[in-house]
Amino acid sequence: MKVNEIRALGSEELVKQLEEAGKELFDLRFRLATKQLVNHREIRRVRKNIAQMKTLIRERELGIRQA
Repeated sequence: MKVNEIRALGSEELVKQLEEAGKELFDLRFRLATKQLVNHREIRRVRKNIAQMKTLIRERELGIRQA
């Protein structure tokens, strides 16, 4: 998910996406531990998405506007 797509989401949708990303990260870590994960880059992609979502949530809390 790109940053512009994340910024277009409403607050409730953003929280929902964050929860789904957390579940996906858990599943990926579980698959990694059981040697079933094929593409290890998926973990990095999901972690990056989570960080972007949390950053945007924090920006909205602080009232920071991005151009």
